[in-house]
Amino acid sequence: MEYMFDTANIEVIEECSKIFPITGVTSNPSIIKKEGKIDFFNHFRKIREIIGMDKTLHIQVTAQDYEGMLKEAKAILENVDNKVYIKIPVNAEGLKVIKILKSQGVSITATAIYTKAQGLLAMEAGADFIAPYFNRMENMDIDPREVISTFADIIEKYNYSTKILAASFKNIRQVNDSFACGAQTATMAPEILLDALKMPAIQKAVDDFSTDWEAIFGKVSIADL
Repeated sequence: MEYMFDTANIEVIEECSKIFPITGVTSNPSIIKKEGKIDFFNHFRKIREIIGMDKTLHIQVTAQDYEGMLKEAKAILENVDNKVYIKIPVNAEGLKVIKILKSQGVSITATAIYTKAQGLLAMEAGADFIAPYFNRMENMDIDPREVISTFADIIEKYNYSTKILAASFKNIRQVNDSFACGAQTATMAPEILLDALKMPAIQKAVDDFSTDWEAIFGKVSIADL
């Protein structure tokens, strides 16, 4: 079970990486839009400096044609680093790109997945990660739990090395459900994880422990005993 941050905000990544045990950072053009017109390659080099080479960094191409996606993938690998996972949308052009990039040893995250067919084809094309869109599927009356469960079953049955990188979440319940259905990885806005730790019941428990301690020892720290 792995968590990733779905953001390109350097300050948020830097601060939240101190809290959460993440294994990588994902991004897409919509996420980048939130940061404005960034110095693209330099921005992602800074993110890499923060998370280190032991974690995965996923950057999406924006071109829609085969040649354009290949050129953008090459530019990302040359100008950020050659360990980046290139995110490729799963359509006809995208599958062509996934196959050729995998033949060159490039790490691939197949994205924009709404259907079982997309995920299964991306697995067979050699994608390292497949990214089903949980909340977007729900909005389209597609059952993301069934889709993810199917991917997990096929991966186990046929011994695929592909990992399920569930994405597109609005709350922590969706994240937890994706893991329960067999996703090995999930990527989300750090705010979703932060909100999950802000339940009033959690703070009340902490406050009660402090009150009980002070009732016996006063305002004395364990470190000062």
